[in-house]
Amino acid sequence: MPTRSVRRASGFVQTHLRGSKIVLRSKTPDLVRQEFYGLMMTHFAIRGLMHEAALQDREDPDRLSFLHAVRVVRRKLPQFVAIPPSGEKSVS
Repeated sequence: MPTRSVRRASGFVQTHLRGSKIVLRSKTPDLVRQEFYGLMMTHFAIRGLMHEAALQDREDPDRLSFLHAVRVVRRKLPQFVAIPPSGEKSVS
């Protein structure tokens, strides 16, 4: 049985990242597992960003909204996708 935190993360992924009516697209068990792990990593990354933001503003991380953080990441992501990997050194 999954731990409480895994069930909670899965709920956040289903509700906020993918939508409650969207199913995983993969057709094989290995690819479903890979897609699930990708979504869990996304959840972990957003929670990490929330934690960093809370520490910067000396705020309790539990007071931040996961949904708001997802919206901010979605809004800001195109700015970072435009940077090619070879351009990482020139970004400051």
